[in-house]
Amino acid sequence: MKSDAFSEYNPIINFAFFIGAIGLGMFFTHPAFAACSVFFSALYLYTIKGRESLKFIGGMGIMFIVLSLINGLFNSMGETVLFVYFGRNYTLEALLYGMCTSAMLISVFLWFASYNSIMSNDKFMFIFGRIIPSGSLIISMALRLVTIYKNKIIQIHTARKCIGKGAADENDRISALKNGSTVISTLATWALEGGVITADSMRMRGYGLPGRTTFSNYRFGMRDKALLGGMVLLSAVIIFCAAMGASSAEFIPVINITSGGIYFYAGLISYILFLSIAPIINITEAVRWRILRSRI
Repeated sequence: MKSDAFSEYNPIINFAFFIGAIGLGMFFTHPAFAACSVFFSALYLYTIKGRESLKFIGGMGIMFIVLSLINGLFNSMGETVLFVYFGRNYTLEALLYGMCTSAMLISVFLWFASYNSIMSNDKFMFIFGRIIPSGSLIISMALRLVTIYKNKIIQIHTARKCIGKGAADENDRISALKNGSTVISTLATWALEGGVITADSMRMRGYGLPGRTTFSNYRFGMRDKALLGGMVLLSAVIIFCAAMGASSAEFIPVINITSGGIYFYAGLISYILFLSIAPIINITEAVRWRILRSRI
């Protein structure tokens, strides 16, 4: 399955969702909340990239196992001893704490992977262009230039190698250093020329002049308003329930995890509904598309 219907919403909706998902996921170490964050972040990434995401998700799974086990090796606090190694206790409390913190970290990585696929430079400029025009432009250009410079270095290196100007011996550090310095020098010259051209183009288009308007294809329609209102409401319920102890979880020296009560269930259900917004939109659109195709 590979669908990207959620990215068609207004960029404010996309950005608000990721801020909520990442921001809340960074502070919840409760097993139930952390598990929900991992599940929905992986599901959403899968709906965006399909099978291409399985390798990344699998790598995050391996990282989760490694980080969970490592925590118990360095933290021996806890009452329930599973086994003893080199005179140190490996406790259940340390293992569970490592699992929850690792799940929190993995979910953030997965959400950021989806963020990079959804939030393009034009969406970032649309959100912050009027608030901080200069700052948003610099950030957008900086993020864009990282990939451009990387590809340009490969292009320059390949071109020099094709005309026989590359390093005579790849194992020779001096030759490789000279070739690398030439590549960097060429890249710097190209970047400076590109900066002059960009500055002239922006000046000719009236950038920074008072009264200058900007064009955008994004509109904040009724569905965006309704979805944003629902996201704000769910976020308020989650934060309120968390403040009331719904996501409270202690592992050391003894395990004390909130597992009941109206605040816990209300907060957890609201958290599930919030995180499922983007994946459900994508899944619904994919199912609708399959139904339409089957009728042809």
